[in-house]
Amino acid sequence: MRNRKVALGMQRPGRLDRAASVPDARRTPAEDVFEKAYGFTRADEAKAAGVYPYFRAIAEQHGGAVTVEGREMIITGSNDYLGLTQDARLKEAARASLDKYGTSCTGSRFLTGTLSLHEELERRLEDFLKAEAVLTFSAGFLGALAVLSALAGRQDILYFDRENHACLYDGARLSFGTLRKYRHNDLSSLRHLLERDAGRPGGRMIVTDGVFSMSGHIADLPGLVDLAREYGARLVVDDAHATGVLGEHGRGTAEHFGLEGEVDLVIGTFSKSFASLGGFVAGPRAVIDYIKHHARPFIFTAALPAPQVATALKALEVMSTEPRHRKKLWQNVERLRRGINGLGFDTLGSETPIVPVLVGPDELTVLFWRALWEEGIFTTPALPPGVPSGRSLIRTSVNADHTPEQIDRIVEAFAKTGERLGTSE
Repeated sequence: MRNRKVALGMQRPGRLDRAASVPDARRTPAEDVFEKAYGFTRADEAKAAGVYPYFRAIAEQHGGAVTVEGREMIITGSNDYLGLTQDARLKEAARASLDKYGTSCTGSRFLTGTLSLHEELERRLEDFLKAEAVLTFSAGFLGALAVLSALAGRQDILYFDRENHACLYDGARLSFGTLRKYRHNDLSSLRHLLERDAGRPGGRMIVTDGVFSMSGHIADLPGLVDLAREYGARLVVDDAHATGVLGEHGRGTAEHFGLEGEVDLVIGTFSKSFASLGGFVAGPRAVIDYIKHHARPFIFTAALPAPQVATALKALEVMSTEPRHRKKLWQNVERLRRGINGLGFDTLGSETPIVPVLVGPDELTVLFWRALWEEGIFTTPALPPGVPSGRSLIRTSVNADHTPEQIDRIVEAFAKTGERLGTSE
């Protein structure tokens, strides 16, 4: 046995000696769960070919420009919609909280990690969103996991728009509920599923993005509200890309449609318009209290550190009192969309700051990204499984900090690239 241990230690790191791991020859050798990792070569191949678009490190950021690999580029595709990540007031709020509370809560909210700052942010969000109660999370992704896993039981049925964000799908998988998927923004498809399940035991929950992160579409909230009430379902809206953006006061999809009070739960994030990190859920006090005491992704996760909470608090103040940021955002969005559409590109009918540019084939989309990169535009391609096969795109967006000149440069780069690759009219 001693010699066998020595032999195991000499093998290639991470590789299993299958013969050594099966002392009884009658047993079937186990497969190596790492084998899929050793066989994954696509990323290395893309890097070698100079067409790997991901994990590009930003050295500096200022307004709508970033420094990457020693070169200044215009960034498009970021979710910093109100342009607050570089706001001096948010930075100062984070510094002050660091001095008062330190670098970490070192515990979960359920035990030793709750700060008075967490509770202040939740109270302020209740006022802003006109909600009975709010609970915050260490990440927006965790909020989706927590809400759906806590509320959906074994006989309950979840109805998902097919383009819902991955965090919602993972929340459904973590729950014990049954998942049904309806065609994107297709109320007839949803009605068919609801009708088919009529008479089955359990509860019903319709779950949708407010703004869909790849297409930029807005959910048909009026229709969803009607169907939810007709079939006795609860309606949950993930407003990650809508809070701070949609509605007269930036309260999101429900305010945009004049349906505040008609949505049962709103999930959100601090990593976009709030220029921070973390997430929240807003809704009836009894439901929020239940999630607080039953959601494992909340109970067993360390609390959001004070600097991130303080940043979100200050962003909420700015969002609530300075509508000029949202006004400038929409001016920039209109300039970008008008320019891209004017080149003949398909932007999928987007109505939001997310302006997708459909290219189509995966390989052509990567080449399109590379050509934009060479023109000084920092963006990324959206490829399957993030989008349907054959529908790959360049996901663009601007924020309130972009200048008209920067937006015009983005459009000019798309014009040059489209002409070069033959993808524009």
